[in-house]
Amino acid sequence: MPWTPAFEDLLALVEDRSAALLDCVARSPDLDIRVPSCPDWSLRDLVEHLTEVQRFWAAAVVAGPSEKPPAPAPLDDTLPTDLLERSVAATRELVAALRAAGPGTGCWAWWGGSDVPMTSGAVARHQVQEAAVHAFDAQLATGTPQPVPGVVALDGIAEFIGISHGTVGPWPHEPARIGLHAAEGESWVLDLTASGSRVLDGRPETTTGLHGPASDLLLTLHGRLSADSLRIQGDRAVLENFRAGPTWADLPPVRDGASCRSRRSKEARGGRLPPPPRA
Repeated sequence: MPWTPAFEDLLALVEDRSAALLDCVARSPDLDIRVPSCPDWSLRDLVEHLTEVQRFWAAAVVAGPSEKPPAPAPLDDTLPTDLLERSVAATRELVAALRAAGPGTGCWAWWGGSDVPMTSGAVARHQVQEAAVHAFDAQLATGTPQPVPGVVALDGIAEFIGISHGTVGPWPHEPARIGLHAAEGESWVLDLTASGSRVLDGRPETTTGLHGPASDLLLTLHGRLSADSLRIQGDRAVLENFRAGPTWADLPPVRDGASCRSRRSKEARGGRLPPPPRA
């Protein structure tokens, strides 16, 4: 299985991917252009969303173990008024909170039904993916899409499986196995049954296999690329059920568009659902 970066490396990756998003936005002459993968949002909305999300998780980490998410952060007159500076401040706040807590400190998280721990370390890992996928959104909007860095993509696939499939519930179709095979040499096989989803060890036979670079696999799982960007082997009907199932239910054929709303809805399970950001 892929190696998850060390905690300090995760913090550096949160900073790196957040900076990649802001660098892309800063180069755009128009912050109101639409984001194809989040069609209800502009670039401005995307930055405001990441700012909101990072401040939320900073508050969750600072609050420590809890059965409830943190209350919405009050308006702070000390925050920068400039859009990009405010986002930089939010990233700094998140990383500082994570570093102060260390990787093993418990905190609220929406993935309590999975095997992924509810800790600051898991939050750091998740926030790498938050920033990385939204950086791709910004690049897509400005016509400069870049692959997600390999170390981020490989760990992101495992993280996606652990959290999204760890909370998805029973598979409502005939039992199936889907293999995700990264060109970098890593593979995952998901066993989908009425008992839920689990990752199998080794190389068992699969009903459907998806093959491609780790970045393409990750972006397909998050709906930024069509599954047709991958090489598909086996029963495509299983893939369609997989896409139409609970993990993908909120998402159109290219898994975002609605996945921006989908991500917020997961956080809303704890009662905190801010309205879509608007300019």
